[in-house]
Amino acid sequence: MPKAYWIAHVTVTDMEQYQHYMTAAAEIFPRYNAKFLARGGEATSLEGKEWQRHVVIEFGNVEQARACYNSPEYTAARQHRDGACEVSVTIVEGQQT
Repeated sequence: MPKAYWIAHVTVTDMEQYQHYMTAAAEIFPRYNAKFLARGGEATSLEGKEWQRHVVIEFGNVEQARACYNSPEYTAARQHRDGACEVSVTIVEGQQT
């Protein structure tokens, strides 16, 4: 079964409020064996919208990634970022090896 990846693009508009999301979310990802491959850091947008932050998170499979995103805990954590950022999140299945 191929791995799956969250790809998130974020522009923070209220860092104080966004910190509440980051604190809450940090406790959830380990429960789903999520592995951060990229988080913040230097990035260059070559096409499309310019985003402030880029995050890539690896999961064991698509079902695990969706379960994390749709979990009651992560749903509650997402509420902390309402009004604190612009965000785009995509779950993509990796290639089978």
